[in-house]
Amino acid sequence: MIAFYGYPDDAPLARAVDAAREADIEHVVIDQHRLDRHDLVTEVTGDSGGFLRAWGTRLPLSRITAVYARPLEPGAASADPAARARAVAFHRAFTDWLDSTASRVVNRPRAMESNASKPYQAQLIARTGFLVPDTLVTNVPDEVREFRAQHGRIVYKSLSAVRSIVREFDDEDERRLERIRALPTQFQAYVPGRDVRVHTVGGRVFATAVDCEATDYRYAARDGMPVEMSTYRPPDDVAERCVRLSAALGLLLAGIDLRLRPDGRWVCFEVNPMPAFSYFESLTGLPISEAVVRLLRET
Repeated sequence: MIAFYGYPDDAPLARAVDAAREADIEHVVIDQHRLDRHDLVTEVTGDSGGFLRAWGTRLPLSRITAVYARPLEPGAASADPAARARAVAFHRAFTDWLDSTASRVVNRPRAMESNASKPYQAQLIARTGFLVPDTLVTNVPDEVREFRAQHGRIVYKSLSAVRSIVREFDDEDERRLERIRALPTQFQAYVPGRDVRVHTVGGRVFATAVDCEATDYRYAARDGMPVEMSTYRPPDDVAERCVRLSAALGLLLAGIDLRLRPDGRWVCFEVNPMPAFSYFESLTGLPISEAVVRLLRET
């Protein structure tokens, strides 16, 4: 049996659940909206390993052969503090189980931790042979000015796993640069070229070419810029490197952000361990959700 953990209205999870339903695969959805109504009991000894009670059904954990987890911030439908506390307790216990179970997990919480620090993850990316942008992490305004003078065009983004909009640094940003003294920020040399998002699902590769004039195509609509996406076949060595990178990070599913420079060299910006693949799937028709379910089934 496959378990899906997250919010049912979260598009990637919803698409994967639909794919499991269409393939008539036995599954259970553990709804994060209603964690205060679920129970999880784990056992240190014994063969069963404990059980999960959800939707009034008692399910031995040993029956769960695979899990697709998108563990977003836990919540509870009730505003009652006790219900919220119960939801948080379930979430912590379940994510701990995801890290320890012998079942296949896409992805284990501990494998997602590299994305909590983008500079750290960049070092891991570089070890696989991808180029990474020249990077400065600082809260000293003069260091940013020197970095900009060196590279001409630079962008800035957050350091953590919290999603932020990548912006090109301009003169207006320089006028308010003193603000970074209270918040270290990541600056990178601007990399020209064409964006390619690669999703790896186990050993399979699904690539999307993105044509957009915006610095961050994810938010191009906010700036009134169009985005065009199409299926793309990267060179075999690049595809293989993406698979190796995902495996090195312990990720069975990953969203890898690449850019093909005009000189033909590939730059990797980051690896998303919980990618919103539904956005790319809906625009290109790539069967990513089906591949995720197939991977979960192959246990």
